[in-house]
Amino acid sequence: MPKRWFEPLWLSIILACYLALGSLYAMLTPPWQAPDEPAHYNYVRHLAEHGHLPVLRFGDYPHAYLEQLKAARFPSEMSIAPLRYESWQPPLYYLLALPVYRLFQGHPLALRMFSMLLGAGVVVTTYQVLHYVFPTRSALALGTAAFVAFVPMHLAVLSSVNNDVLAELLIGLSAWYVLASVLQSGRRLGWQWQLLGGVLLGLGLLTKLTYYYIAVPLFVLGLWWRHHNLVAIVREYPATWGLAFLLALPWYGRNVVLYGWPDLLGKWHHDAVVVGQLRTADYLSQMGWAGYLQHFFTTTFQSFWGQFGWMAVPMDARMYLLLGILSALAASGAGLKLVDCRRWQPEARPILLLAIWLALTAGGYLYYNVTFVQFQGRYLFPGLIPLGLFIVTGWRAILSRRWALWGAGVSATVTFGVAVSGLLRGDLDKWGLVIGLGIATGLTLCRWLPQGWDTWLWTLPLLLLAGLAGYSVFAFIVPNL
Repeated sequence: MPKRWFEPLWLSIILACYLALGSLYAMLTPPWQAPDEPAHYNYVRHLAEHGHLPVLRFGDYPHAYLEQLKAARFPSEMSIAPLRYESWQPPLYYLLALPVYRLFQGHPLALRMFSMLLGAGVVVTTYQVLHYVFPTRSALALGTAAFVAFVPMHLAVLSSVNNDVLAELLIGLSAWYVLASVLQSGRRLGWQWQLLGGVLLGLGLLTKLTYYYIAVPLFVLGLWWRHHNLVAIVREYPATWGLAFLLALPWYGRNVVLYGWPDLLGKWHHDAVVVGQLRTADYLSQMGWAGYLQHFFTTTFQSFWGQFGWMAVPMDARMYLLLGILSALAASGAGLKLVDCRRWQPEARPILLLAIWLALTAGGYLYYNVTFVQFQGRYLFPGLIPLGLFIVTGWRAILSRRWALWGAGVSATVTFGVAVSGLLRGDLDKWGLVIGLGIATGLTLCRWLPQGWDTWLWTLPLLLLAGLAGYSVFAFIVPNL
C-alpha cells in the first residue's frame, strides 16, 4: 500500500469507530444524564425562544431541586426549566447549536449529535497537531488520535450537550497554530497568518473560560519564543490582538453592564449564584486532608476513564484495575523513553510546549478545586492531546521487546499492591488478580516474540480502550441509568 494512503486510511477507521461509539453514547444515555446537560440545553432553548442571550440570576442554581432530579433520574414529570446556571457562559457554542435546535424542534439527541460531530474535529485536530510536530512518526499521531477518540468518559462528554467539546476543538486548533508559528521561527508571519491567529483567539474567548488559562498563555509563549521580546509580541502582531479584541469586546462589555466591574467574564457572579455547591473549605473541615486527598486522587482517576451520569455510575473495580495497570505501564514507559532523550532533541521546543499545555490544564483543575469540590477527571480533557501523547509514547516503549520485562514487573507490582489491600479489607478480588497476573505473564512472553511483532503490540491497549468504551454503554450506562 503506498504510504500516502496509509495514514488517511487509518485515520478514517479511527473516525468511523469514534462516530459509531459516540452514536451509541448519544442515543443510549438517557436525556439529561450527563453532567450539566440540562443547563446547557436551557441556554440554547432560551436563545431559540427569546432571541437574545440569557442572564444569570440568583435562583438559577436550585441546588435542592437539582439533587431531587438526579436522585429521581430526571423523570419527565419534573421540569428541567429551573436549571439555568450555565447562563453566564460565553455564547459561541450555543449560537452554533441554535440552528440544529430549530431544525430538529429542540430534540436533545440532535444537539448531542452536533456535539459529537464537533468531537470528530477534536480527533482530527489531534492527528494534525502531532503530525506537524512529528512528521516522520505517523504512529504517534494516529495512536494519540485513537486514544482521544476511545477514552470512555471522553466519548460520554463529547456525545452530550455542553460547550466543552467546542473549547477542546479551539484549544487544539490554537495549539496547532502556535506550534506552526514556533516551527516557522525563521520566517516572518504574514497578515493572513496574523488574522487566522486573531480569529482562533477571538473565537476561543467566546467559548469557555478553559480557553483563557490554556490557549492564551500558549499563544503568548509561542510568540515570545519567536522574538524573545514581549514588546515585539504586541508591536508585530496588531492584526492578531486587534481582531481577537474586537470579537470578544461586545461580550466583555455586556458582562460589565450586567454583573459589574471588573467581572468581565461573569465568573464572580457565577460563584455567588451557585449557593449549595460543596466548597473545598467545608469538605476539608469534615474529612481532613487525608480523606480529601484520598477522595481527590481516587475520584479523579475513576472519573477520567469512566464514571457516568452525574458521577453516579462508576465502572466495576476490575475495569479500574485494568486501567490502573495500563496507566502505570504508560507512566513507566514514558519515563524510560525520556531517559533516551537524545532522540527527542530535534523536537525539544514543541515537546516543551506540549508539556506546558498539559501543565496549564492540570493547574486549572487544581485551582478550580481550591474553591469548589469538583473531582471530575473530565476537566483534564482540554489537555487530552498532550496527555494522550505521553500515554501512547509510554505504551510504545514498555510493550517493546527491549522493555517488556520492566512492564511485567510494573504490572506484577500493581497487582500485588491491590491484592494486599484487598486481603486487608477482607474482599480479595480473584478475577482482578487473574487480570493483573495475566498482563504480567503476557509482557514476560513479549520478550521472546518474533522480531517485528512489537511494531503492532503497543496498539493492544488502544484496542482494549475501544472495546471498553463499547462495553461501558451496555454494562454500566444502560443498566444503571
